[in-house]
Amino acid sequence: MIPAPPVTRPPAALGWLLLAPAVLAAVACLVVPSVHTVWMSLRTSRLISRRTDEFVGLANYLTVLGGEGFWRAVVFSLLVTVIPILVAVLVAPLLALALDLGGTVVRRTGAVVLSLAVITFSPIAVVASWTHGLRPDATGLDTLVRGMAEGAPLTFPLLVGAMTFGVVCALSTLAFLPALRGGTVTVSMLAVAALVVLCLLAAGLQAFTFSSALSRGGPEGTRTLGAYMVFEGLAAGRLGPATAAATLTGLLLGGLGLAAVLLVVLGGMRLHLSPGVRGRTMPLAGVLALTAVTAAGVVLAWPWLAALGGAEEALPVTLGTHVRTWLPALAGALVSVGVAYAAALGIGGLRPLGRHSEWLLVPFAPWALAGVGPTALATWTYVRDLGLMGTFPALLPPMLVSVPALVVLTLLCRGLAERARAGFLRGVVLPSLLMAGVLTGAVTLVNAQDGLWPLMVSPRAADAPATVLLSQSLASYRGAGVDVAVTTPLPVMLLALVAVVAAQFLYLDRLAITMGQERIGLSGGHT
Repeated sequence: MIPAPPVTRPPAALGWLLLAPAVLAAVACLVVPSVHTVWMSLRTSRLISRRTDEFVGLANYLTVLGGEGFWRAVVFSLLVTVIPILVAVLVAPLLALALDLGGTVVRRTGAVVLSLAVITFSPIAVVASWTHGLRPDATGLDTLVRGMAEGAPLTFPLLVGAMTFGVVCALSTLAFLPALRGGTVTVSMLAVAALVVLCLLAAGLQAFTFSSALSRGGPEGTRTLGAYMVFEGLAAGRLGPATAAATLTGLLLGGLGLAAVLLVVLGGMRLHLSPGVRGRTMPLAGVLALTAVTAAGVVLAWPWLAALGGAEEALPVTLGTHVRTWLPALAGALVSVGVAYAAALGIGGLRPLGRHSEWLLVPFAPWALAGVGPTALATWTYVRDLGLMGTFPALLPPMLVSVPALVVLTLLCRGLAERARAGFLRGVVLPSLLMAGVLTGAVTLVNAQDGLWPLMVSPRAADAPATVLLSQSLASYRGAGVDVAVTTPLPVMLLALVAVVAAQFLYLDRLAITMGQERIGLSGGHT
């Protein structure tokens, strides 16, 4: 029997070349704004003036750390993550296990059902629907929102837990499923649980929409760090203290991101495509678990579901509104994920540093779990100084590279390269290209539902996307139900659903997570 010829791959130098755009993008949209934020925090920056006043050193930090507002925001940000974390580490693993035991049909059906909670999730729309509970004649679950109006801060974490139950449970379950079929189940499940907790902590620290829209800039005790930064900078005009708070928040998020990336690198985590799932199935367990979680999700999402058909106040929505909502979101996703994908092919596929190539992710780690928030004030000054406020280019997300997509795609390219029995194009590029498409769609949805950046750069309703229109309608709330469906138009949701079904049946159901070192490489040697 003639042995198969060894599989070769392009030279490692190409890996460095593919990594270069991500490095340049990270410097431009992550490093420079971060450094500028630190610089602003050391000066008495003004909101209106385009110049800065004198250097004040650490005075802004002393002001922030010496006041109660920042610490209240830290405590409150952590408090709102308690219920989502419990859902993610208690409910989601059990649901994932039940779906996996249920067999292929149950597992795929469950993944599609859970994906509905993800693609339809719009934070500002959820908040708008729950404000119906403020009406005197309101009854039911959404009346919990009255606790906010009556000055009960602890009501807020309960509301956030209810509002995010579906999307948190769905995303966490979808993350746990690949860990159950990768061959290192226990270690993989623990690693995924740790990553999910880190992600939720980061999300709580920089959350903006829930805090600002639900409390409407209310008392300091109901502001997350994300809302605190924006209020200090844009509402109160204190850019110095605001950027000091942003820097401190960035340090916290950087620590969480570094922990997440080190967990991935040191644990030898990688993604690959499993040929199939074997073993005894228990369909009834999967069906019952999915039914129970879906029922709980529907109950908690009922205020939003009821509000979909109960609009009493029409918003000035035009075709241009939807264009301003979705076109910048899509363009930003294509760029940020595209740049990340090229770098992932270089790091995970071509392995320029051999078995140590994943360490190239570490320089990106401080921004792995950070959104626009920590650098938003610095980036906003660029838009202001260029005279782009209220223009279409200003709506483009200011992220030229998606670090989360870079990490995920690198892990996938690594796993594919280790198992490839074909060339680099067929063994790594083409299989990972589908995941890049999935992540592009996911980032598009996230960008379109962003409640912070569009609000900062769109002062006029005529120039604003749907999220800003809905946010402004809440600011002038008069008790009438608003059109919460404006942020989730039916054609876009149907297109997303079709894409999710196709991706799940053709690709995502085969994903597996493995931990530890792999012995077989792309060229047949050790990695």
